[in-house]
Amino acid sequence: MTNKIALDTSFVLGLLDRQDLWHERAEQLKTQLAAYGWQPVVFDCVISEAISTIAHRTHERRRGAETGELLSRLRNEFPAHSIVWVYPDLPRLYESVVDLVEGSSGALNFNDALIALSCRNRKIIYLASFDSDFDQVAWLKRIAESGNLAGQG
Repeated sequence: MTNKIALDTSFVLGLLDRQDLWHERAEQLKTQLAAYGWQPVVFDCVISEAISTIAHRTHERRRGAETGELLSRLRNEFPAHSIVWVYPDLPRLYESVVDLVEGSSGALNFNDALIALSCRNRKIIYLASFDSDFDQVAWLKRIAESGNLAGQG
């Protein structure tokens, strides 16, 4: 059986942006996930947050010329047909999302809570993320480096 692992925005941005703090670890983790046959799952809310962050970073850091290159990498790495669309679930999940944000005292933002609940609803227990705030989500096991894969699944 193939293990599914959801991808958080911190992982996606680390993978795409060579200047990101997490780039090297994201590349290593991606390689190991593929080697062990893990199936990555990327949600639309992660893609939208990644696009917004890319736009913000490149504009604020005066790297505007890199915007197109980063978005091209995003499109190649995560084509539209590979994205799991969770925004249609939002009307049903809205109150639970807000409750999870509140229950975390704001450690999880709206998008993080939506990711966590979308994982739970799809029985995905693993999350590739460099955001330790996800550690407080009881139903998720955060994977932040390839060494964390040992004994999983």
